Amino acid sequence: KDLIEDVIKLEKAKDAQHNATCHVVDFHHITRPILPDDTKMAFLTRSLISLASTHAPLLRAATGLRGYAKKNASEGVKFEFSVPTVGHKLPDEGPPQFCVATREELLDHYRTMFLIRRMEIAADSLYKAKKIRGFLHLYNGQEAVCVGLEAALRKEDKVITAYRDHGFQLCRGDTPTNILSELMGKETGCSRGRGGSMHMYFPEGNFYGGNGIVGAQVPLGTGLAFACKYNNTDNLAVSLYGDGAANQGQIYEAYNMAALWKLPQIFICENNQYAMGTSVERSTIGVGYYQRGDYIPGLKVDGMDVLAVKTALKYAADYVRKNGPMVIEMNTYRYVGHSMSDPGTTYRSRSEIKQVRDTKDPISKIKTRLLEHELATEEEISAIEKEVRAQISAAEKAATEAPFPNDIEVYQDIYSTDVPVRSVELCNSYIPASH
Repeated sequence: KDLIEDVIKLEKAKDAQHNATCHVVDFHHITRPILPDDTKMAFLTRSLISLASTHAPLLRAATGLRGYAKKNASEGVKFEFSVPTVGHKLPDEGPPQFCVATREELLDHYRTMFLIRRMEIAADSLYKAKKIRGFLHLYNGQEAVCVGLEAALRKEDKVITAYRDHGFQLCRGDTPTNILSELMGKETGCSRGRGGSMHMYFPEGNFYGGNGIVGAQVPLGTGLAFACKYNNTDNLAVSLYGDGAANQGQIYEAYNMAALWKLPQIFICENNQYAMGTSVERSTIGVGYYQRGDYIPGLKVDGMDVLAVKTALKYAADYVRKNGPMVIEMNTYRYVGHSMSDPGTTYRSRSEIKQVRDTKDPISKIKTRLLEHELATEEEISAIEKEVRAQISAAEKAATEAPFPNDIEVYQDIYSTDVPVRSVELCNSYIPASH
């Protein structure tokens, strides 16, 4: 209060120089009987500091506000969402339309999303250099979904997704080296070089793929949710799928089973606007994917805002652990084609992609928040980016130099027990697993 009173007294000063100051910064509008909100605080702090050289009282106010801002940053800053989260048949008013986040949380989200982006860029280059073969589906633009999801879950919770899976593998605890090694078919890969891009797997982090069959992971996730309930744990399962898979019958069967048995499952449709090359407007009538569960509650979330994703999923996780499933639509966007064989510009314009990059990019959004609220400097952010680039460069080098599996590996892990063979004599009816 003393701080605010200083500023108001200063506003009432009659000298011409200060009157000019008051025209530059409307202190009375910014300062209320209580401390200003975080956006006004950041603006007020910058304004006071820029004018402090001419007024000793201003200097004292600026110093005090800077100290308050630093303390506030450690306790958390309130960020309101530019795109509201919309609910369907919720039991209450739904998740808040804001998120309180600390400097450390924002920097961690920024680093992880930037790490995924750089890893995908490296994978793109390796594919074009023919060091990665087969299918490759990149996640550029959608990073806020997997990072926000991870921030809302426990490590004991189960996650299963489709084939655009590299970011989830990383968030669940694997390393860029293991992921790039798997993409190149190396023995040191997370699936020992056997799965490639579409079949990442990390059971230590309760990540179950990485599934190549469109939509097949959704009922598998229902099985994971059933296991959580059957074993009397307080964990949940998350099934992610794209808008292209959202019209499949098996998804509705999974909805029905999860709802009947009140399974702790979150269904997430990552709506990146295009099912391969088909826009949602051309593929689906009544595009409300979050309403597709009918009697199941749903949320539509800005999937380009990691804080909105985290907030919605914390709400959803609390709900499903006690009450049963929820369907969430993440409204997101991929900058690249469906896969490396798709240039991504035959069914949409380059200007459309640029417009989304310029106005909605999830990484840029976090960077802007950090800078506008003076939670980090350009130098600090640049240092993070430099460190991440070095990490990806080292991972790429290690993966490139890693050995390919031995030829004998093609016969391994096919059968786990002795296998019966029909239509032969009994003494020859089993092939030992060691063969």
